[in-house]
Amino acid sequence: MHVGYGTGFQHLSGTSDTQFMREELGNCEAAESLGFESVWATEHHFDSYSISPDVCQLLSYLAGKTKRIKLGSMVIVVPWHDPVRLAEQIVLLDHYSGGRYILGVGRGLARREFEGLRIDQNEGRNRFDEYTSLILDALETGYMEGGNTVKQPRREIRPRPFKSFKGRSFAAAASADSVPVVAKLGLGMLVILQKAWDLVTKDFETYHKHWREFHPNAEPPKPFCSGFLFVDESADRAEELARTYLARNYREALDHYEIMGKHFEKIKSYERYADLSKYMNEIGADKAVEDYIQLMAWGTPQQVLEKFSKMKDLIDMQGIMPNFNFGGMPNEEAVRNIKCFVKHCMPELKSWPSATLEDPKELALTAV
Repeated sequence: MHVGYGTGFQHLSGTSDTQFMREELGNCEAAESLGFESVWATEHHFDSYSISPDVCQLLSYLAGKTKRIKLGSMVIVVPWHDPVRLAEQIVLLDHYSGGRYILGVGRGLARREFEGLRIDQNEGRNRFDEYTSLILDALETGYMEGGNTVKQPRREIRPRPFKSFKGRSFAAAASADSVPVVAKLGLGMLVILQKAWDLVTKDFETYHKHWREFHPNAEPPKPFCSGFLFVDESADRAEELARTYLARNYREALDHYEIMGKHFEKIKSYERYADLSKYMNEIGADKAVEDYIQLMAWGTPQQVLEKFSKMKDLIDMQGIMPNFNFGGMPNEEAVRNIKCFVKHCMPELKSWPSATLEDPKELALTAV
């Protein structure tokens, strides 16, 4: 199974942004020598929940610092970008890295980010559907044209894409109504752990049903699965610190996304989150935090492996990219966490049978 390194650049430690960035960039750069097969980064703006505003720029930096490791986005929030500019950035990153990029996209959720970027969140669904379709077509054809709202004049993407993105393009679908869209677009599923596994497995049933409808002659890519991980050889220490840092992490997420607010009721195509907000208010923040903690992989190395084994049985993912530095833990604790995982868990996980990312096909493009 593919084992990657995930980072959300969540900065709750109280150090300066400069120190934190140097430390977490160092962890990302070290991932290759430690045996990780990929590095994944998120896109977020404006607060400490994640200080990672430009995924393509970050991964381009890491492309220059590494030689073989793959580089993934989890995710680029498509509605926040101009589609033709984003297509150019994706292709440029793929050239910089020699075809090592794994594309991950999403729709976005946080009101403060939409408003800060001066984008009407009511347009989030339509922007995602239209822009993502335009971008995926451009990555295969080498040009972009059309769109119901952007009305993009036909223009060539230069440098031209040189390898297909089919089979290495994924999307996060946190709400059930996003799942059919992901299947229709021909994207693999990117599972970012945040809801109960029975809901996740229902999403996959929906996904495979719609995939067969839209792509009857092709198999979907096996999913990737992200989450937060804490491992220690001491069971007591693992539980104490996992609970501490996971709770801080999730309470920050609740604040960043305003999950318990009522504003989702007024935003088009975010009705699922209005239902979630109502449910979260019914159960309360403490119960929500506890449920979240139970979703994640933490404990002794054996306990962590058992948790991933259960996940593998449920969704048969081709790879994982756990996040090791979160909730304000000191960097030395994050490094210990990483090294404990590498020593005691990674060899076993890599031995598990799994589908692998195929080497993308070379594109034979003609001039536009």
